[in-house]
Amino acid sequence: MSIKNRGIIIFTLGVLSALGPFSIDMYLPAFPAIAKDLGTSISQIQLSLTSYFIGISLGQLIYGPIIDRFGRLVPLFTGLAIYFLTCIACMFAQSADALILLRFAQALGSCTGMVVGRAMVRDIFPVNENAKIFSLLILVIGVSPILAPTLGGYVSVNFGWRNIFLFLTFLCAFTIFLCYRYLPESKPADSSMSLKPKAVLGDFWAVMIQPQFLFYALAGGLASAGMFAYISGSPFVFIDLFRVSEAHFGWFFAFNATGLIIASQFNSLWLNKKSSESIIVRVSTIQLITAIAMFILTFFGQIGMVGTVALLYIYLAMQGFLFPNCSALAMAPFSKKAGIASALLGCIQMLFSALASGAVSLLFDNTAVPMTAVIAFCAIASFTLILVGRRFIGKRANEELSVA
Repeated sequence: MSIKNRGIIIFTLGVLSALGPFSIDMYLPAFPAIAKDLGTSISQIQLSLTSYFIGISLGQLIYGPIIDRFGRLVPLFTGLAIYFLTCIACMFAQSADALILLRFAQALGSCTGMVVGRAMVRDIFPVNENAKIFSLLILVIGVSPILAPTLGGYVSVNFGWRNIFLFLTFLCAFTIFLCYRYLPESKPADSSMSLKPKAVLGDFWAVMIQPQFLFYALAGGLASAGMFAYISGSPFVFIDLFRVSEAHFGWFFAFNATGLIIASQFNSLWLNKKSSESIIVRVSTIQLITAIAMFILTFFGQIGMVGTVALLYIYLAMQGFLFPNCSALAMAPFSKKAGIASALLGCIQMLFSALASGAVSLLFDNTAVPMTAVIAFCAIASFTLILVGRRFIGKRANEELSVA
């Protein structure tokens, strides 16, 4: 593979993987406007975010076995077509309930990009390069939280929130063009992969109980959940609590996202000297300390906007290290079942994210405490799993060597 083709494929996979996150980040600044227009509360509109997470979680479980059976591209274009049509439908939503339902359907389409993107990384590139490739994908995916909220706020203020979904329709069309033009079929159809329920459940179970997958998928999922607790709670915290305008909210969101992007690129360099396992332990410790400090300071009312932004920046920067390394380690044991492994990994990440965003909404008390509490809980749980998992995997490897 030439350097040029390699770069184009990575960029296309990045755009494909970013479609789902862009669909989340772009409409966040419009929460107050959507709530006002549909005659409901912001907490009710937040449920459309939760339904999106649930749709992505369930959808990936559906597409995982399908892309292993029928190849990557046909299911991919089917999902993108669903996303395209539901974007148009969201433009005409007349109630919060309709928007919640349509966002769920929209997620069923966008999730194909996420599950196919991860599977193609495992298909196309050597296993020992996967963590670096995921870091490069974050460089593209990271544009979403930088541009999307700012663009979404601008569109909402000047053209109305419904035109956000018009923009997403055009973005989907551009993504379809890139995929059609540049993505190869990285895994041909495999008739040996059964789609019978019993066989599919057996494949999922075999992947799930693989120790390296289990611990790093759960730890990475919890870390992602903390990030999405921030995404879910940030519109209220910044716009309502700190009195930041919808247009300016995007700049705060973008600033915090730069930490994630910069860290992901440092991760590529760090991997030349340290293993993914070693990096994960170090950065999860920093993330844990940051999350607990933010919660304590918020709970006792000893932190303002500047302090909150600073701690969130550090917290999100650590995610730039955790995501690529946890993803690469979780996917590493699989080649034939890369689609199922990718689907299960994505499902865990999004399901935890749905629970976290839902918890922020349900615990809503007109303060930033619910958001920081959920972030702290996720950091503690993720850190614990990383330590326990590393010891368990190491112990099991030693036992296997002893038997051999």
